[in-house]
Amino acid sequence: MDRKDLEFVAARVRLGYFPVGTVIVDPAGGISDFLYIIQRGHVRVRNPNAALDDEVRGTGECFPVIALSAASAGSRTFEATEDVFCLLLPREHFDELRRRSPEFAQFCTEALATMVQLSLGQLLHHFSQRAAEQQTLLEPISALVRRDPIYARADTSVRDALEHMRREGVRTIAVVDDARRPVGVFTLVDLVERVVLPGVPLSTPVADVMTRDPILVDELSTAQEALALMASRGFHQLLVMRSGELTGIVTERDLFSLQRVTMRNVTQSIRVARDLPGLRRCVEDIEALTHNLLAQGAAAEPLTHTITSLNDTLTQRLFELLLPEFPSVGQLQWCWLAVGSEGRREQTVATDQDNAIVFRCARAEVADARERLLEFARAANAALAELGFPLCVGNIMAGNPECCLSLEEWRGRFADWIREPTPTALLGANIFFDFRPLFGDQLLAGELREWLDATAGVNKLFLRMLVANALQAEPPLGWIRTFRTDAGETIDLKTHGTRIFVDAARAFALALGITETNTSQRIRVAGRRLNRDERDIGASVDAYHFLQLLRLRAQLGGLEAGGVEAARDKLHRALNRLDPYALNELEQRMLREAFRQARALQMHLDQSVGH
Repeated sequence: MDRKDLEFVAARVRLGYFPVGTVIVDPAGGISDFLYIIQRGHVRVRNPNAALDDEVRGTGECFPVIALSAASAGSRTFEATEDVFCLLLPREHFDELRRRSPEFAQFCTEALATMVQLSLGQLLHHFSQRAAEQQTLLEPISALVRRDPIYARADTSVRDALEHMRREGVRTIAVVDDARRPVGVFTLVDLVERVVLPGVPLSTPVADVMTRDPILVDELSTAQEALALMASRGFHQLLVMRSGELTGIVTERDLFSLQRVTMRNVTQSIRVARDLPGLRRCVEDIEALTHNLLAQGAAAEPLTHTITSLNDTLTQRLFELLLPEFPSVGQLQWCWLAVGSEGRREQTVATDQDNAIVFRCARAEVADARERLLEFARAANAALAELGFPLCVGNIMAGNPECCLSLEEWRGRFADWIREPTPTALLGANIFFDFRPLFGDQLLAGELREWLDATAGVNKLFLRMLVANALQAEPPLGWIRTFRTDAGETIDLKTHGTRIFVDAARAFALALGITETNTSQRIRVAGRRLNRDERDIGASVDAYHFLQLLRLRAQLGGLEAGGVEAARDKLHRALNRLDPYALNELEQRMLREAFRQARALQMHLDQSVGH
């Protein structure tokens, strides 16, 4: 620290004496009145968190830095293990010292960063326990059935059976009698050993070359029992039955991958899905993968990117299945746009639809092209709703004629919003300006983005209004209690948390010509262009990610408690709510610091762009 700052401390501290056994700081007494700097003796730090052992501090160390930095009572007690002398710096001077001394401020920030890591560790431990509970070999085998059984009748030719397997993207097919009772299985191994090598004609009935007496298990049998049966019989697949009827096929690979749903096999499942029920099972896999990634320590940024990427793949596969029903759409030049959180690649588990269409055609053909695209878009919106993505209550969907516009129409609408930034225009900008291409002709989206960045960045009135809009949401920090909650004693982590970072990042991006739509990347790029300290940039991004992790935990908890369909019906707003006082002390401190970082980012936006 600079000498002037040391002199500031020296002029404001007084000496305090604490006999052995004295509890110097107790959370029950509220926020500490002083920063204590140990001059002589030792102080024991007791932490109720079982994951942390007691520690002892000696001459030259200070406390309670983290609690004072977070303006909270903290959770640790500080007790004199012998006669102790401390220099006492009053709390108001502690706060002033943080403002005037960059070195002391960094010291406090690093202490808080340690708490971030501990808190994230607790979150990840929570999900590790959930993953261990949910994915074990004691699960019923029915949990591994991902699709309706693929089967052929006994008199089907080998050629037709293979063609059926190719269409469905499977390596095993069940062979059934006229009553649909399994009589065998036919696999690629059977093809090589019993057809190709012996030179058997492909017109041969599949019953002649199948593996007979397959393993049949009831759907309530456990995965562990299924593995034992496979080992004893030397088979690599089994047929799952319910009341004597075939319900699915489970392979050895399915059993061994029970505890590791990966992005690769979820993506593969999406690409081979043949209908909506198949895609719906993939949605369940995405939710399971989210649990697993949290348990493995995935950070919020790559996690939300993964969810968005899988949802993109899911949507693209849905379009591939739907488009043959709308042949006239294939003759048009168009692009499906993801907007809102999907446009920013920040989708969480509970998310509704936000999408649009941009197309290009001759001016005289616009009305006809729009009608053809709307027919397809409405079918797509309805199908996405069936897959668990609720219809947008604000009707921000491609099936709405107001969201299905030509390139020239979108430019005109955006120009109107920028020229006259009314509250309605700003709301539209907040939703649609985060667009990115998802399916179709991506050059259309690129042209629209290039035009928007060139137009918005030079309109000072629009930028000032956009900044003012971004400053409207206040972090829910209280004066009497730590947090300001609503009537239900909860905080909306989206409206009063992540939205603050999203809106500020968007304003930075449009003002500085940043083409990236992702919030974290916008904050990073804007911070560097404005010569902001890298530590401050990192603090903003970390705070945003912490709030995102809390949102994910709240959403996954809601999905578990009420069931997937019930939770979807409540829409994502209810699943973004959190009772802050249900968190432990560590998480409460970090939540408060995250909100303080939100306020700091707003102040930086106001100073650098708003004036």
